[in-house]
Amino acid sequence: MGSEQIAPTAPTARRPRSQQTAPPGAAQWLADRISAAGELLTGRPVSLYAASVLRVGYGLLYLVFLLREFPHRDEIWGPGSPWTPSLARQLFDQTGWNSILTLSDSRAYFELCYVMALVTSALFALGWRTRVMSILFAVVVTSFHARAIFMTDGGDNLLLLMAVYLVLTACGRRWSLDARRDRLKTARAGNAPQPVRSCSAQQLRDARITLTTVLHNCGMFVMAAQVSFLYGSTGLYKVQGASWGSGTALHYVLNLELFQPWPALSHLVDEHTILIAIAGYMTVLLQVAFPFVLFGRLKYPVLALLLGMHIGIAVLLGLPLFSGAMIVADAVFLPDRFYTFLPHLFRRAAQRTGVWRSTPRRAAGPGTVPWQGRPGVLSSTHRATPAVAVRKDTTPAAGLASDQS
Repeated sequence: MGSEQIAPTAPTARRPRSQQTAPPGAAQWLADRISAAGELLTGRPVSLYAASVLRVGYGLLYLVFLLREFPHRDEIWGPGSPWTPSLARQLFDQTGWNSILTLSDSRAYFELCYVMALVTSALFALGWRTRVMSILFAVVVTSFHARAIFMTDGGDNLLLLMAVYLVLTACGRRWSLDARRDRLKTARAGNAPQPVRSCSAQQLRDARITLTTVLHNCGMFVMAAQVSFLYGSTGLYKVQGASWGSGTALHYVLNLELFQPWPALSHLVDEHTILIAIAGYMTVLLQVAFPFVLFGRLKYPVLALLLGMHIGIAVLLGLPLFSGAMIVADAVFLPDRFYTFLPHLFRRAAQRTGVWRSTPRRAAGPGTVPWQGRPGVLSSTHRATPAVAVRKDTTPAAGLASDQS
């Protein structure tokens, strides 16, 4: 027993270090996705051009709405409205709403509030002090909506939500007076050395930038989700209706006297029964499918068809505020590269149609002399010399002139 020897076991082959780790499972995949989502949320503000389009669109839309209703302002929101301020206050006690228009029954106060609403809408669209103006614009829209909640066409419901969401976004970073002021300030500063900040001041600055980025990205996500839910729920409600299933819903809509700004046009469109049925089915299909096409290229033709649908609603049913609010809201789904490509597309289309031509560079003729010295550097004194005395290889402009002559 004591002399027995145990056979040595074969040493196990050690796997390389890269093969010892188990392949990433569901936990690792989830961790990577959470990290990517956190980087997307805090890394940089997304859709800055889309936020600016929403700011300009809703600011101008509400400005036009207030100007259109200027002759009827007292009947809708003023002290002489059938929906009196006392009735509005009673409704506020039940709903929890509030309005700056009900703080006083004075006509002078109401006129001052109306003028301030016009000024606020204009400055918000222009992007002047956007942070402050976005808050004031939300207060204006909320106050006017709550004061006459039964007097408008319902388009201001979405506009109210978007005005509140825009407070969270950095909607003044593009196409605004604030952006222009920042560019001029940066140009004036030039290569001046930046002031040295303390460690605590730098940390506070980084925290403020991160907080602004998070609020902006969350605001843009909430607006996109709001529009998606709106389209999806509207399409599902339409599916449940028998008139939409039979293709006759638009026929009944076009024959409502309340929504006939031009009765002759409504009757003319109503005569094409096949097209009316196709338009009804397409409306339901687009609205139901909209939330499912947001992450592909199919969203672009869907958005184009929805644009045509909203234009038809504005013209045939007389709901311009509602259609305008929906058209502007659809801009949240267009990426920044779309807006940066628009100037190039417009310039290319203008060149093809001959509307806009690029100004050709004036060539140096026989009676002109190009600047002397190194290319791109102007000399202190420029004396006119005969063209024949200038060598052809003095400057690139001289060579160009000699080739063209």
